[in-house]
Amino acid sequence: MSLTVSVRAAALPAAAVLAAGVLALPAAPAHAAAVSVTATVETAPVSHSGDAADDPAIWVHPTDPARSVVVGTDKKGALEVYDMSGARIQRISGDYGNNVDLRGNIVVSADDEAAGGNGAMHVYRIDPATRQLKRLKDIPTEVTAHGICLYTSPVSGKLYAFPNSTSGRVEQWELAVSGDSVTATSVRLWDAGSAVEGCYADETSGKLYLGEEDTGVWVYGAEPGAGTSRTRLDSTGSGGHITADTEGITAAGNRIYVSSQGSNDFTVYDRASGGYLGRFSVSNGTAADDCEDTDGIDATAANLGPAFPNGVFICQDGSNGSPGTSGNQNFKFVPLQRITARFGG
Repeated sequence: MSLTVSVRAAALPAAAVLAAGVLALPAAPAHAAAVSVTATVETAPVSHSGDAADDPAIWVHPTDPARSVVVGTDKKGALEVYDMSGARIQRISGDYGNNVDLRGNIVVSADDEAAGGNGAMHVYRIDPATRQLKRLKDIPTEVTAHGICLYTSPVSGKLYAFPNSTSGRVEQWELAVSGDSVTATSVRLWDAGSAVEGCYADETSGKLYLGEEDTGVWVYGAEPGAGTSRTRLDSTGSGGHITADTEGITAAGNRIYVSSQGSNDFTVYDRASGGYLGRFSVSNGTAADDCEDTDGIDATAANLGPAFPNGVFICQDGSNGSPGTSGNQNFKFVPLQRITARFGG
């Protein structure tokens, strides 16, 4: 498959049009030493043992930042909601979602166990008063939904979801939510090549970042008419900076972050140019242990109250030990300034 094919820009502003030259990798050491940071908070362990926790999504409370929450997947059978101290405030059984994402008050999980094993998206709404999730609709997909990210189009204002599959298939759905009613329309379907999971859709640029696990991170257009043209952000191959699997992808401020699962650390890129800036690991601290074998990540530069006034970076931990809780997997919260102090953003 060629690296770049013709791009159909889908009526985005000029600054948002993909340009392969902008995303060229700089000549930098593939695996320079990672900067070390520590977490100040960890969540309660998920309810199931083994490889159960996977992906977090941060919801910023519209009026009281300290009442923001983190939604996390327990892919063995629950969706869990945590406050900013890491305490569990809701557990929704029967959701085998592998990944989760949100925009505004709408939360969507990708459950590859649903619909008889064909996969579905579960759509929820967060009530700001109670911080509880209410399930609105289950949407069977044409892909076996495994990973997911959401996108609010700066062009049309419409909400989209990108469920994707370990087969490499990716689908784009338009979601229209009115009260408790959800209308879903499939608007794009394509094949990325091999297993995909982590993705991030960026409203600031109109770009969709998609992690092909064994290959690296591709950049597509996020608008429904953007076609299948793509460029490469980074790779697992020669000259790349990611050690497979390529897992979670997120952005905060002026930075993009990718979980380099095989090296137990996270790569950092400039959000505007795509240039590689370095890598960091989340190491043992006084309040929580490190993040190892990480799947999903999320980050925001928004104020989340006194504990995280400058935002937070969250990573799933594949091996939860002391200090802090130990046992079943969980999620670690790192004050974002501990990362931006080293990489800017």
